[in-house]
Amino acid sequence: MLCSAAAGDLALYGTAAHVTGWLCVEHPGAWGTDVIGDEVLGPEITAELAARTTAARVRPTLIRRPGRNEFTGTRTVLLASSRPEGSWCERFEITDLRQLFDIDLGLVDGPAPGIGARVDDPVMLVCAHGKRDQCCALLGRPIAAAMAADHPGRIWEASHTGGHRFAPAVVLLPSGLTYGRVDAPAARAVLDAADAGEVSLTGLRGRGCYPPISQLAEVAVREQVPAGATDLTVAPDPAPAHDPTLAGAAIVTHRDGRRWRVTARTVAAAPRQASCGAGPKPATYLEPAAVEQLPAQSLAQLERPATR
Repeated sequence: MLCSAAAGDLALYGTAAHVTGWLCVEHPGAWGTDVIGDEVLGPEITAELAARTTAARVRPTLIRRPGRNEFTGTRTVLLASSRPEGSWCERFEITDLRQLFDIDLGLVDGPAPGIGARVDDPVMLVCAHGKRDQCCALLGRPIAAAMAADHPGRIWEASHTGGHRFAPAVVLLPSGLTYGRVDAPAARAVLDAADAGEVSLTGLRGRGCYPPISQLAEVAVREQVPAGATDLTVAPDPAPAHDPTLAGAAIVTHRDGRRWRVTARTVAAAPRQASCGAGPKPATYLEPAAVEQLPAQSLAQLERPATR
């Protein structure tokens, strides 16, 4: 059984990989099991790039254009910051992989640096990493191909984005919004909503800039309250949970001052395989326990600078 079929009844809440910085490097042709490995980029590049991306907490990702494309020797590179506020994506080209070492990856923690061309339209990464898990190739590649025909230059097949059991899986840059179990119409709706400054809820797993509980909290509020793509921010609830059945809580704040406290619980599920070809393992998932509206903050409170 494909792992995506085995995971069919697991909830998607809070399953996005927690990522705030992305380095996407075009690499046509076959990919190895590892996202960056000697068999893909060569030993001179692999170790150094792995060390640099780890130190900067940036996710290295291989990308390629859907369909068969002849390699011209020039690679597109996307550098993106997926922070809760002020996210950005820039695009530039390299002709030698060693040029990646000229990039200060620490820049993802600040405003757009202007080292590449600004990417204004959301970019969609469709996981198609068959060497990592066959679900991604079987289910992801057809969606990438269908989308690329209508949105040339904005759709990329991508190496492992996290959660292949939720394939077909897609990530939007620079927002970091992550989706699972999408078909071609749902993927189109995701991109159409992003273009309009909105968020499609179909298959939404969470925004990768947040940890799992905060991801769940944002999705749970969006399911109840209409909100634009940048209207909500999330922070962990500072009050300790006294209920041992709860996994945690977070506070969601709308830009207009409305607030909600969302609690989550962990639910045990029947054992199943986490990836294709693997044996069954115990499984759990997160689900909202409660969404409680709190007293709204005034605009003055929202704009007041933080004090130490």
